[in-house]
Amino acid sequence: MFIWLAIIVGLLSVTGCCYLVVAALLIHRFVRKGVLGVRASSPGVTVLKPLHGAERGLADNITSFCIQNYRGPTQIVFGVQDPKDEAIATVERLRAEYTASCLDLIIDATVHGFNHKVSNLINMWGHVEQDIVVVSDSDIRVDPKYLSRVVTALEQPGVGAVTCLYHGFPAAGRWSRLAALGINAHFLPNVIVGLRLGLAHPCFGSTIAFRRGTFSEIGGFIAVVNCLADDYAIGAALRARGYKVSIPPFSVGHACAENSLRELWQHEVRWARTIRSIDPVGYAGSIIAHAFPLALIAALAGVVAGSFGPAVGIGLCVAALLCRLTLLGLVEQAFALRPQSYWLVPLRDLLSFAVFLWSCFGRNARWQNRRYRFLSGGTLVASRSSTTP
Repeated sequence: MFIWLAIIVGLLSVTGCCYLVVAALLIHRFVRKGVLGVRASSPGVTVLKPLHGAERGLADNITSFCIQNYRGPTQIVFGVQDPKDEAIATVERLRAEYTASCLDLIIDATVHGFNHKVSNLINMWGHVEQDIVVVSDSDIRVDPKYLSRVVTALEQPGVGAVTCLYHGFPAAGRWSRLAALGINAHFLPNVIVGLRLGLAHPCFGSTIAFRRGTFSEIGGFIAVVNCLADDYAIGAALRARGYKVSIPPFSVGHACAENSLRELWQHEVRWARTIRSIDPVGYAGSIIAHAFPLALIAALAGVVAGSFGPAVGIGLCVAALLCRLTLLGLVEQAFALRPQSYWLVPLRDLLSFAVFLWSCFGRNARWQNRRYRFLSGGTLVASRSSTTP
């Protein structure tokens, strides 16, 4: 049994190393795939920012949207559902600082479905003033050219929406460094491989830009109010109407603020099960992306079975780690990211593999202090054990 385990898992690890090499090549091509056309005008833009709590880095995240080098009129609408939400103080402070900007704050406790973020967006929708709308999560930080790039991409022929890749950066302690490393070393390369090979059709909450008329064709936010993967559902609905969802060759920053292993684990398991509910076959196939843990299993099984010596197993583990480290370095170079803690890569790979295995069993997840159960397509239903604080 151990002999066959060593052979099968070893072959999977070798395949995984090949996958990581291909990912490195595709990332380089993706970033260099071309420059967007010149924008003829600067139409008005409304940015929707749903908020929930005073998360770490919130003020800096919001400020990055207030200092855009964009010539057209810009409105930013912030929304909270709790009149005592700690994010309100941050917004009011920035409204006092950027008096020349149009910053609106909407406080509305109305709940429309299981997804409270989407309920928040529904409450904010009536205050949108511009034709182009950009929805972006509260943990996203951008550079001053962001709006200009997004609007340029949206004005390309056949494009119905624009979404953006995102990289992670730590906003807290050691656990947030692991979270950021997981995004940059695993998530970002996997998405680019899926895009370049035509296997993935994502839409991310980091950015969803569209025209109001286009969005009304798919029923607006109310159509996705019971989906945890509301961003994916919006992109899928637009594609079903014949629109393209453009993904420009740059990334925005995602502030990772996990303060504990438990928080990191719950967050990553939730999103892993979300992906699994949307694309179970593709999720199962992503096992090959875990080259180092597979190499470690193959090495241990091979030693126990006596099928090959420790040197072969160690060599396979080293090769898998080198492939991952090389890929991470190329990601950092391609997207102009700060170097991360490379010594954490083996631990990060093992944690990602544990999340992958655990997410294959069960459909429950905890989100905003409530327990939910996934149905197909990322749809949520309340778990029987769901409690509110």
